[in-house]
Amino acid sequence: MMFPTDGMRAGISPGAKVARAAAAIALILAAAACRQDMFNQPKAKPLASSEFFGDGMSARPPVEGTVARGELRADRVYYTGIGPDGKFVTTLPLHLTRSLLQRGRERFDIFCAPCHGRVGDGRGMIVERGFKQPPSYHIDRLRGQPVGYFFDVVTSGFGQMSSYAAQVPPADRWAIAAYIRALQLSQHASLQRVPPGDREAIRAQPATPGTSGGSAPTETRR
Repeated sequence: MMFPTDGMRAGISPGAKVARAAAAIALILAAAACRQDMFNQPKAKPLASSEFFGDGMSARPPVEGTVARGELRADRVYYTGIGPDGKFVTTLPLHLTRSLLQRGRERFDIFCAPCHGRVGDGRGMIVERGFKQPPSYHIDRLRGQPVGYFFDVVTSGFGQMSSYAAQVPPADRWAIAAYIRALQLSQHASLQRVPPGDREAIRAQPATPGTSGGSAPTETRR
């Protein structure tokens, strides 16, 4: 004859008690396995002090000579427009192609034409609205400048013109410089340099002030 135990009186079977005990043990073991390494990481927070370094600073300056990925400027001519002699280069450091000039025209029309005008005469829309007029690219002073000079102006700015280095990458700056040279040539090229088939069409057009056959545009300094 079996007599009811306390567990049986409470309606809890022996199997359920064993299962509960096993679950409690598993929970204890799981809790013991939890660690705080991900929460308490061995790191230094920004601007926090440090006892490891002698100056007490956790933020360390870059090692001398460190170069950020993609920021190596080993080719001085390409990135500055200045040659080994310290002067602006007179030739492009990349191949002159039709696609390069097309790219230069596109970038010029976006970034330069608002002030300098589509043909580089310094009569852009910004000037028409009352801002100071930049010099024409077709004056003798700028026609005599080497191509590296125009690259440097786009990179560093000049006078009231700010730097466009953040907006225009080096390759596009060279494309713009090449296109400026093409603009200068277009306004001062002799008829003999035009293909024979196009000369009659040019002769039939009315003369435009500031182009070949007329007086050169006057200089307006920034």
